[in-house]
Amino acid sequence: MRYIDCGLMDYRRALTLQERLAAAIFEGREEETLLLGEHPSVYTIGRGGQLANRLDPSLAVERINRGGDITWHGPGQLVGYPLLDLARRGRDLHRWIDFLEELLIKTLHEFGVQGDRRPKARGVWTEQGKIAFIGVGVRRWITMHGFSLNVSPDLRAFDPIRPCGLARCPVTSMVAEGLGTVSVAEVKPCLRSCFDQLVRLKMFEGQ
Repeated sequence: MRYIDCGLMDYRRALTLQERLAAAIFEGREEETLLLGEHPSVYTIGRGGQLANRLDPSLAVERINRGGDITWHGPGQLVGYPLLDLARRGRDLHRWIDFLEELLIKTLHEFGVQGDRRPKARGVWTEQGKIAFIGVGVRRWITMHGFSLNVSPDLRAFDPIRPCGLARCPVTSMVAEGLGTVSVAEVKPCLRSCFDQLVRLKMFEGQ
């Protein structure tokens, strides 16, 4: 498993990188990879998302090939794009999304934040609102897209949308949960460690 720290990377550039790596992993030319980083401010919407969830019609939105509805990415939010070969790991998308939720819950726990699942609302929640978002896709059973975790973003960036298409979807962050000045740079190594542990336990080959 390879890890790449993308730093602050333009969204479209990150998507192009994912597409190149997914093709190479499928062909056996690259190893499975986890990309971690941040994006300049951008709104994206999944293939089945509704533009009506963009409350400001003038808002520029990137339509992309992932599940889920509209969301925001920007500075202070950790994004993760795992590229794994699910053909070797059970070909089960529901299990994959469960894995990502568990990864985020475990990472938050390491910082003393209680994250939970909610029925019919994928992602991770606290009592104050949604703190982590999941939107996945696969190409020839290579996973693409992934998750975003609100570490220290300006939460007002979510005001012009209905996050995930939910009419009542308060959002929160690790800082809003009382963690003071925690940064994306501090969270990255913890999340990577949790990923290492869980991928061995939950996503081993042939299961």
